[in-house]
This record gives sequence, C-alpha cells and structure tokens, in this order.
Amino acid sequence: MALGLNNIKAPEGATHKKKRVGRGPGSGLGKTSGRGNKGQKSRSGYSQKRGFEGGQMPLHRRLPKRGFTNIFKKDWAEVNVADLDRFEGDVTPETLVAAGLVRKSKQGAVAILGQGEITKGLTVKAHRFTAGAQQKIEAAGGKTELIAKVSTESAGC
Repeated sequence: MALGLNNIKAPEGATHKKKRVGRGPGSGLGKTSGRGNKGQKSRSGYSQKRGFEGGQMPLHRRLPKRGFTNIFKKDWAEVNVADLDRFEGDVTPETLVAAGLVRKSKQGAVAILGQGEITKGLTVKAHRFTAGAQQKIEAAGGKTELIAKVSTESAGC
C-alpha cells in the first residue's frame, strides 16, 4: 500500500482515547469528576491568575523593583573593520543592510569598530567611528565620512 496524505495515521499504541470524566460511579471518575468537593477549583470556567498564591502576596509583588530603562539610549548597529573588506567603492548604511551586516531597523545608527584588518581603500559613511577604525580605514587608503543626523525613529528611541 502506497503512503499518501489520505492514509497517514499514528503508529500502534501512540494515541489514547480521551478519558470521559463524570460518566457514573463505574468509570472511577463519576460525580465530581476528579475535582474534589465544592470550591472555586471545582467549578467550570475556573482559571487561576498568573502568579496567584492562594491570597498570599505573590512573589512578584513581594520583591522590590530594580533599575530603569533609559528611553533616550541609542541602540548602535556595530560593524567591525574586518567585515568591510568584502565591499568595493562606497560603504553606506544602506549597503550594509543589503549585505546583511545591519538590520534595517538599525540603519539610522551605524558605528564602525576597529576589530580586524582592512586591505582595500574604501569610502565608509557611518554615524560613528572609533579612533582605531578610522585609523585603519585611512591607513588602507580609504576615507571616513561622518553622517551627522541619527534618526530617532530607527535608533530605538
């Protein structure tokens, strides 16, 4: 018999019939259906809130709040000098996005770091350069151009 989508089934013993509770004393789970007697948990539609501890002050409220989130923090997309060696000519945030080195959401805040070596003379345009990165690019015969405006939308602000 050929295997097809019309005759696929689970292997023998892999599935079990659903236990039908509340179907009389002979089933072993009649009357209260294994829910005990009375109370909130025995009712249908019951669902406990996350972190509920029976009325005791829950752990997430007993512990103090710590720290804060700086809403003005700029989230830089960091690219090392070694990663720029694959390009020819001009390197811009758009070309870095196209090459998959920077996410599209972070192309408004690109920082070039100085890790690794570069052999080509490239013109690199970015929002920030480390001193080491700038030195290595210029030593290889390239130029660094600072893009002045960092857009607040794509910098995570």
